[in-house]
Amino acid sequence: MVSVALYIVGFLILIAGLAWAASLLGVPSTWILVGAIVLAGIAILAVAGSVQRREPPPPPPPAR
Repeated sequence: MVSVALYIVGFLILIAGLAWAASLLGVPSTWILVGAIVLAGIAILAVAGSVQRREPPPPPPPAR
């Protein structure tokens, strides 16, 4: 779980840095918001894909 939280924090820092750079370059705030939402969606998909799923327990042995 710690790796997921670290991944999310890192992606938030990336999004904030890109948004700041875009604002310094004069990109309209609407497009900065659109880019931030798209990057947040990519982050959510990446986290969901990287979470390890637990294997279901094996079935119980047949009764005799």
